Amino acid sequence: MQVYLESLGCRLNTAETETLARHFAGAGYEVITAPEVADVIVLNSCAVTTQAARKSRHRLHTLHRLSPQARLAVVGCWATEDAALVATLPGVVWIIPNAEKARAVEIITGREAAPAAWAPGRWGRTRAFLAVQDGCDHTCTYCITRLLRGPARSRPLDDAVQAVRDLVGQGAQEIVLTGVSLGAYGHDLGLTAGLATLVKAILLTTDVPRLRLSSVEPWDVDEALLRQWANPRLCRQLHLPLQSGSDAVLKRMGRRTNTVQFAAIADAARAVSPDIAITTDVIVGFPGETEMDFTASLDFVVQMAFARLHVFPYSERPGTPAMRLPGAIPAVIRAERATRMRALGEQLVAEYRLLFIGQMLPALWEQRDEGGYWRGLTDNYLEVATQSERNLYNQITLAKIV
Repeated sequence: MQVYLESLGCRLNTAETETLARHFAGAGYEVITAPEVADVIVLNSCAVTTQAARKSRHRLHTLHRLSPQARLAVVGCWATEDAALVATLPGVVWIIPNAEKARAVEIITGREAAPAAWAPGRWGRTRAFLAVQDGCDHTCTYCITRLLRGPARSRPLDDAVQAVRDLVGQGAQEIVLTGVSLGAYGHDLGLTAGLATLVKAILLTTDVPRLRLSSVEPWDVDEALLRQWANPRLCRQLHLPLQSGSDAVLKRMGRRTNTVQFAAIADAARAVSPDIAITTDVIVGFPGETEMDFTASLDFVVQMAFARLHVFPYSERPGTPAMRLPGAIPAVIRAERATRMRALGEQLVAEYRLLFIGQMLPALWEQRDEGGYWRGLTDNYLEVATQSERNLYNQITLAKIV
């Protein structure tokens, strides 16, 4: 039996899909990279925005069209949010919500199996994504993820560290720690400075060449975590979700920080790692966002000199408090503001990249493109390319940035 898996949305979904692939292989299924000949197709869906839910639905239709003989399994957030709709779509046999996602392979195959070994690129990306946390206890007014994922819960510390050892033993050069609320790692386990404790344990007791954090809320960045960047094996990137550069909008969003506090955290991170890439998420067009609020966001983003922006027009999500807020912004204005913010993001990316011209940076090479260029990522999240006759796949080498 051949199974094809595909993941949409967040890095946690990516980590979960890699795990599902390993369990399918352990159950005797052949995991393939093309859907056309699959007997089973598993789509790990996303519903963080209306566009994400729409993309999940469109992709499901496309997969059914590519492989009409395959039985389809829809797992994850969209399956949790709108199971009734998913059930009406052609080819769908299994609808598996987040609460049952860990049992997805057992539900589909009817058998339990130990996961097959991870191998670089075999289940997806060269970097290994490791889920160490799920769920969220925060109350951001726009967010549906906490409703679909449930309360925050963490993987036991010893289990997480052993998983890193296993992945390194199987060839992983970089491991990305993921979670819905990664910075809340260990709170439910009674750990003080839980994420810092986990990172320190991994760096001290494993041989992982590179460790990367996926996303950490600003209020979860403490001195103990910042100290970990003294170790060069912790990648010089910190994804700090901002969401808005207007304090008035942040308050309506239910965010637990303001711009002064956010800037202080960014300054503290740069004090311990001057070249760190601080990346972020920004929502534009939130209810009540005036043109003055939006201008404040633009100005603050410039002040923060982010290395990369992920920009989202505000999306109404059922069951969230923001749905009841006055001052809805017309879709055309949301789209226009998103275009302006993304243009600023592209400018900041270019400015950050220019800082490293002439420097030697460690790069993990992930693939060779059709033009013969090896492509990879530096530890501070710069996309780089080089031509080489050597096989650089899954190797970390120094690259001179030109």
